[in-house]
Amino acid sequence: MLDAFLADKPHEECGLVGIVANSPHSLRMESENCDDAQKRIDAQPAFSAFHALYALQHRGQKSAGIAVSNGSHIRCKKGNGLVPDVFDPNSLKELSGFMTIGHVRYADENNASEVNAQPLCVETRGEQIALAINGSLVNAAQLRRRIESRGGIFQTTSDAEVILYTIVYERLNAPSLEDAVVSAIRQFQGAFSILIMSKDKLIAVRDPYGFRPLCIGRNVDGLVIASESCALDAVEAVFERDVQPGEVVVAEAGRMKSFFSKAPGRCALCAFEFVYMARPDSVIDGQAVETARNLAGRRLAHSSPVDADIVVGVPDSGLSAALGYAEESGIPYGIGFIKNRYVGRTFIQETQGMRESSLKLKLNAFKMVVKGKRVVMVDDSIVRGTTIHRVVRLLREAGATEVHMRVASPPYAHPCYFGTDVMDRDQLMVNRYRADEMAREIGVNTLAFLKYEDLPATMPDLKIGWCDACFSGEYPIPIASERVRNVKNRNRNEEEETA
Repeated sequence: MLDAFLADKPHEECGLVGIVANSPHSLRMESENCDDAQKRIDAQPAFSAFHALYALQHRGQKSAGIAVSNGSHIRCKKGNGLVPDVFDPNSLKELSGFMTIGHVRYADENNASEVNAQPLCVETRGEQIALAINGSLVNAAQLRRRIESRGGIFQTTSDAEVILYTIVYERLNAPSLEDAVVSAIRQFQGAFSILIMSKDKLIAVRDPYGFRPLCIGRNVDGLVIASESCALDAVEAVFERDVQPGEVVVAEAGRMKSFFSKAPGRCALCAFEFVYMARPDSVIDGQAVETARNLAGRRLAHSSPVDADIVVGVPDSGLSAALGYAEESGIPYGIGFIKNRYVGRTFIQETQGMRESSLKLKLNAFKMVVKGKRVVMVDDSIVRGTTIHRVVRLLREAGATEVHMRVASPPYAHPCYFGTDVMDRDQLMVNRYRADEMAREIGVNTLAFLKYEDLPATMPDLKIGWCDACFSGEYPIPIASERVRNVKNRNRNEEEETA
C-alpha cells in the first residue's frame, strides 16, 4: 500500500534505461590483475543499469527488473520492491553481457502483481525479445481483443504485453526487428517510450507526441538511453540529446542509426514532469526541471502575494517552488519540514490510526522555524486532496499562527489517460469544492494556485510542446470511451474495497 503522504500525488508508470557497450569485449579490460578485473565487473552493463535505475527510483517503487544480452541469449531478473531489494552484487554478476535494458515500475493495487514486473521477455521462432515501456496506450483494450482473437493468451494486465505481442506478430512477416517495431507502433495510440532488446540490438522508441521523456548519452563504455538525464549522470555518461518525438533509435554492432516512424505532429510532453514527476537535477527536452519549479514559485509570488514571516516548501518537489516564491517576494525561506528518508513506501498501515500516524513518521514540522509565525506553505500540486490537511495540521501543531498555501501548478481538474494513476474527475479535489470550501477543508487561511496562463512562462527553454490536459481538459489525442469507462469502473471497485 502506498504510504499516506504520497497517496495524494499522481504517479508515473515507470523509468527506463538501456545500455550498449562499445563492443562485447570493451569493458575496461586492460589486464587480468585483481584491480582491473574488478573494474571490468563494475563496468558490466548490468551494474551500470543498477546505478541508473537507482537514480530513476522516484519514477517507480513497485518493481524493478534488468534484462541482459551476452550476444547469444537474454537473461532477465525482476521482482517487486525497490532496486536494492531486487538486486544484490551476486545477482548482478550473474547478469553478464554487453547490452541491457532496465525498468522501475509504479503500479496501483489493480496491477501490482509481480507478473507485471518488467522487462517482459519472450522467444518467438528462435528469437528472444525483451521489452520495457514507460507510458500507456489509450487503445490498449482494442489491441488486446485483436490479439486474443488470434489466439494470444495474456499473462499480465499491463499495456507492455499488448505492445510486445503486437511487435511479435509483426515480426512474423517483417525483414528485421526494427521494421516490425515500426509496423507495430503505427497501431499504438497514447503515450509511450519503449526499449526493445534482441540478442544483438537495442531499439528505443518515443511516441510521435513525445509524452514521455527519453534521452541519449555516452560514457567510456558505450551508449546509454534513459528516461531522465539524472540517470546518465549516475553512470558518468555525457548527455548527447533527447530522443525526438516519433523517433526510432537502433543501436547495433557499435553503431547507432535513427529514423522517424511517423512525422511528429503536435508535441505534447507531459507538463507534470516539471511539476512533480521528474527529479530536480534532470533536464528534459532542453528545460531544467529545477528552473521550471523555481519559476513557478516566482510567478506565484507575483500573482498571489501575502503578508507572512516565512516561506516553507513541502518536500520534495515543493522545495524549489518555495525557494522561488521566497526569492521573488522577499519573505525569508526556511526549512519547515523534516523528512524521514528511512521510512519505506511499503510501511504497513492496517488501521486508520496507523495511516494517520504514518505521516508523522514520514514528515515532521520544524517547530523552531515555524512557531509563532505566519507561514506560506508551497506545494507542487493538489490532486486528490486526501492528505494535505494533515500536512497543514503539522504546521498548526508546531505553533504556526497562520498558514497560507500556494500551489505551484494550476488546478488539477481533469484525469490523465497517458500513463499516470489519476482517477476520474469526480475524485479530484478541485472538482469537489469551491475555492473557499477547499481552503476550509485543507485548514489554511488562504489558498491560491499558479495561474494557467502563467504555466508557459515556467518552461521557457522547453524545445517541444507540452500536454497540460490535466489542467485544461484539452487532450492532444482522442480518448476512447472504453478507456474512460475502465478508469471509472476501476475506481468504483477501489472505493467498494476500501468501504
